[in-house]
Amino acid sequence: MIRYLFLIPLVLGLLWWLFLQANNLTLKQGRKGFFYILIISVFIAIIYTLLLWFSGRQF
Repeated sequence: MIRYLFLIPLVLGLLWWLFLQANNLTLKQGRKGFFYILIISVFIAIIYTLLLWFSGRQF
């Protein structure tokens, strides 16, 4: 499961890009959404890293 966490930002970015395309918006107009996706993905990565560190589980 942990091996596939890199897919979270890729999938969210793809979904956001598809939303922009469906609504005829440019990437420049959707830049803020990509920024939010990056922040959320970093937050998720930090949480999972802390959980693994606290539980003492090795990769």
